[in-house]
Parts: sequence; C-alpha cells; structure tokens
Amino acid sequence: MILPIAVYGHPILKKKGEQIDKNYLDLDKLIEDMYETMHYSNGVGLAAQQINRAIRLFIVDATPYGEEYPEAKDFRKAFINAEIIDTEGEVVDMEEGCLSVPEIREYVKRPETVYLNYYDEDFTFHEDEMFSGVTARIIQHEYDHTDGILFIERLPNIRKILLKRKLSDISNGKIDPGYKIILPRKKGKK
Repeated sequence: MILPIAVYGHPILKKKGEQIDKNYLDLDKLIEDMYETMHYSNGVGLAAQQINRAIRLFIVDATPYGEEYPEAKDFRKAFINAEIIDTEGEVVDMEEGCLSVPEIREYVKRPETVYLNYYDEDFTFHEDEMFSGVTARIIQHEYDHTDGILFIERLPNIRKILLKRKLSDISNGKIDPGYKIILPRKKGKK
C-alpha cells in the first residue's frame, strides 16, 4: 500500500524515533509498504517519520545508482534501531534531496564512511558494519530522520535563509510532488 509522506513543517519529522522490537505490530507489512511508497515516489530511502511513525526504522534501495556507484549495485536493506558507531574518511559535499522536502536539492557535507549497529528486517543483529560512498550517504540521511533531523538543517545559514520561501510553500501545500503528502496542521485549525 502506498502511504502519504509527511512534508516539511509536519511535527512528526522533528520527533526522535523510539526503538522497536521484533513484535512491533505488522512490521513486515510496514516495511513492504515503505518500499512500495518509496519506489512510487522515486526515492532511494525512506524513514518511518516520513510516513507518520516516530520509530527507529528506515529503508534504503540504492540500486538506481548501481551503474555509477558499484557499492549501490543490488543494495536494498531495512535498518531497525540503527546506531551510528563511527564515521571516517573524507567529508564529501554531495547533492541530496528528500521526499519530505520536495523540489529542493542542496549540497550536504557528510563523512564518506559510516559504521552501524542495526537489526535487519528479519531482526538479525549486525554489529559494526561498514558502509561507504553513496550508500553511506543515503544511510546517514535516513538515520538523521530517525533522530528528527532534516537534511536542510545541515546547510549553512545563508542557504536556509535563501530557501525560506520554498520551505513555506512546501508546508502550505503549494507543491505537487506527484505523490500523496501529509501537510502540517495550521495553528488554530482542526
């Protein structure tokens, strides 16, 4: 089932996710729906906050980048209760976008390599697993969502100021990203 995506200004996007266990209600179906939603929306990652759930779950499907980046070939994973253990390597400036911040793409600096502890969709624990390149970037972007952080918060202040009008348009629904969205409620409206 394709789920609507919360967009900039929605309070769920600022919530830090709670850890879940293998008995989380309909977890397999939720992950399946997240993949369907992400693919329908032309994304390569999706966090639970983006579909209105404040839990520590995100998915990545980097296969669209497989020809350009070898580490992305056949890379499709769910990450549950992920914890970044360490980062290393050069800090790389690369363009990012986000389904919750449609129509905005900006350059974000992130470490080239990341080490994670996490559970996969079968609730198998992975300890100190290393990811590099574009997969590490997508993982860090989605991990930020589980901490209630949007990529635009990692931009220099001048860029945030220049994006203010576009961000206002997003939170007011003056966009058509081509997929269902959840707008923030306006104060005083029910």
